[in-house]
Amino acid sequence: MTTQTTPLTTPAPIAPAAFRELFRHHPNGVAVITTAGAHGPVGFTATSVVSISADPPLLAFSITDTSSSWPAVREASSVVVHLLDTRHRDLSQTFATSGINRFAQHAWRELPSGEPLLTDVGTWSRGTVVHRLGAGGSTVVLVEVTEVVTASEREPLVYHDRHYHSISPLSVVRPR
Repeated sequence: MTTQTTPLTTPAPIAPAAFRELFRHHPNGVAVITTAGAHGPVGFTATSVVSISADPPLLAFSITDTSSSWPAVREASSVVVHLLDTRHRDLSQTFATSGINRFAQHAWRELPSGEPLLTDVGTWSRGTVVHRLGAGGSTVVLVEVTEVVTASEREPLVYHDRHYHSISPLSVVRPR
């Protein structure tokens, strides 16, 4: 029996705009990540939060290296990940806006461990940064979760195709 192999060819590079367009079609939950910075609280909106492992409890998120929050995240030993619901559209927009005091418009308090907690967000986790991995112009941050608080009823905020969305109970896709 003969095995035939086809030589691999190098595909043409994918344009960044085409890659961004691809992910416009992939819905994501919306989070705000906060940490204590050298000059006060720091936070940003993220749609890149993913669960990595339940045992040990690990999550990851990415941040662009040009983000105004990157210097604080680069030095942070811990972060708080706030999972937003549909009541938090304005909060998400605020923390996605550059050049403003993101904490001025929203209630927050400092946790005993020093991180800022957005008090209107009922579902959040606190964790220790265990690894940072440079990836292109971004960094993937791996966090070991040390504290979890979950709201009993929430309607998650979803970002898809440059717009915020909600998920209704009627949107459940049942098996055929």
